[in-house]
Amino acid sequence: MNVKKALICGVSGQDGSYLSSLLLEKGYKVFGGSRDAQVNSFRNLQELNIIDQVVLVSINPGDFRSVLQVITQIEPDEIYNLSGQSSVGLSFEQPVETIESIGVATLNILEAIRFLKLNIKFYNACSSECFGDARDIHVDEETAFKPKSPYGVAKAMSFWTVANYREAYNLFACSGLLFNHESPLRPERFVTSKIISTVCRIAKGEEKKLVLGNIDISRDWGWAPEYVDAMWRMLQQSSPDDFVIATGKISSLRDFIKTAFECVGLDWSKYVESHVDLFRPTDLSTGLPNPAKAKKYLNWEAKYYMEDVVRKLIQYKMGK
Repeated sequence: MNVKKALICGVSGQDGSYLSSLLLEKGYKVFGGSRDAQVNSFRNLQELNIIDQVVLVSINPGDFRSVLQVITQIEPDEIYNLSGQSSVGLSFEQPVETIESIGVATLNILEAIRFLKLNIKFYNACSSECFGDARDIHVDEETAFKPKSPYGVAKAMSFWTVANYREAYNLFACSGLLFNHESPLRPERFVTSKIISTVCRIAKGEEKKLVLGNIDISRDWGWAPEYVDAMWRMLQQSSPDDFVIATGKISSLRDFIKTAFECVGLDWSKYVESHVDLFRPTDLSTGLPNPAKAKKYLNWEAKYYMEDVVRKLIQYKMGK
C-alpha cells in the first residue's frame, strides 16, 4: 500500500501546523518545510503534539535550487505552499520581501514541478486581500482583483502564476482564496490575537487598555482548522480549480471586540482606544464573500462563525 507524501512549505505557521495534523490523521507522510529547520522551534507543531510525526526539512521557496533539490529528494504527491510574509500591515514596511517570499516563491515551486515532470498536485495559499475593497459586492471566484496592499498584490501575482501554469503546462495547480481565519496559534502581531490576548489580560487585572487602529472595518472571520480541510479537498478533485473559502458572514471589528469583552463580562467601551497613527496607509472597509462554489464542489461549509471563533479563543487563552 502506497502512503501519500505531502510537502508543506511554511509548516511552522498556523495553517501549516493544522494542515500537518489533518494529513497525519489521513495517513500521509508529512514533510514540513521551513527556511532553516535546524534552528526553527516549530512551536505550533509542539503545541499540537505532532512535531515528532512530521519530517522536518529545510527549504527556501525563494531559492529555485533549494526548491528543486527538496522536491527531487522527496517526490511528494502533494505540495501545499503556505509560506511567505503573512502580515498585511508589515507588507507596507517590507514590500520587496513580501513580493519575493510570496510571488517569486510560488513561481519557483511551479517551475520546479514543470521541470521535473513529476505528477504532483499543488495548492497555493491565496487571500481575500486580492479583491481589495469590494464594498457591498458579493465576491466569488470570478470577481476582478483590486488589491490595496503589497501583500494583496503579491497574492494576486501568485494566483495568476498558478492559473498560467495550469493552463500552459497542464499542471494540477489551484489556489484557495481564503478569507480571515483564526486560531490560538496566531501570533500576537495579528490584530485578532492582540485583541484576545489583551482582553484576557484586562480581565485578569494585568492591563488597563486595548489600543487599536481602525475598528470600523468589517471582515469574514472563520476557524482555521476548518479551512485547512478545504485546502486538502481541493487537491482531491478530479481536475484543478480555484475556490473562495469563507463563512459567508461578515462582522465589524467593533463587534469582534465587543464579543470578546462580553465573554469575560466586561463593557468594551470602557477599555478600547482607537489611535489614528495605527491606521494602515490603505485598508479595506468590508468584503462580502460567496463560498457557494466550495459548498457545491468540495462539499465544504464553515461550521464556526465569528462569535464562535471569539468564544473558543477566549476559552483557550483564559485557560492557560
